[in-house]
Amino acid sequence: MKILISADMEGATGVTWPADVLPGTPQWERCRGMFTSDVNAAVRGFFDGGADEVLVNEAHWTMRNLLLEQMDERTEMLTGRHKALSMVEGVQHGDVDGVAFVGYHAGAGMEGVLAHTYLANQITGVWLNDVRASEGLLNAHVVAEYGVPVVLVTGDDVACEDALGYAPEALKVAVKDHVSRYAAVCRAPARTAADIRAAAKEAARLAVRHAPVEAGPFTVAVEFDAEHLALAATVVPGVARVGERKVAYTSATMYEGIRTFKAVTTIVSSAVEEQYG
Repeated sequence: MKILISADMEGATGVTWPADVLPGTPQWERCRGMFTSDVNAAVRGFFDGGADEVLVNEAHWTMRNLLLEQMDERTEMLTGRHKALSMVEGVQHGDVDGVAFVGYHAGAGMEGVLAHTYLANQITGVWLNDVRASEGLLNAHVVAEYGVPVVLVTGDDVACEDALGYAPEALKVAVKDHVSRYAAVCRAPARTAADIRAAAKEAARLAVRHAPVEAGPFTVAVEFDAEHLALAATVVPGVARVGERKVAYTSATMYEGIRTFKAVTTIVSSAVEEQYG
């Protein structure tokens, strides 16, 4: 049994503030340890549950945040960017039996600690076939095309509630309770590590590959906080404006859909100025 862990940081234990996840800040350095603890707990739990192999795919910002020297020696880590499937890189090779979303969060425009979708602030909403979408929802559709179930989701309580919509059978572990975008009631790392490990052990039984899900076509709509960003996004072939600050595109598969989304966010991030966005 092989498990892929997609590890994001905003939903990690103790994280509530932008500086907690911004590479290079003292707070980020401090929170890296708690992030690593969450991922390690999942790794150990999956091995407890019978996994033979666990691959951790770094999925936050520069994708160089976890402390490899503190990781369980049985695991391997895919770190750095750029990767064909970004947050779920590794699922496409046909040898993954289950995926875990560790440290996930709610989507742009939703309630939730550090809620966003790919870009920290410029995106105010994403919709997949008219359903409000988080990174979890988008990535769940990607892995489904490879016949791989999402078996575990960790993050704040809002992220866990969001996961009920795209992975209802997956185990969920809330490491903190949302108060506002920048505040949460947090559990201690020792407690969250125990909770995640226990859930991962149980989640291992759900790691059974199934027939690939062909649910396309997928229409993705993205709303920005400024008009010029919508204009910039139309540089990507197939992306068209559907409103003053909103664009949309349709892809036959979610593989194509997530790659187009990544292209859109890359172009848009380069169009943001220090002043006046």
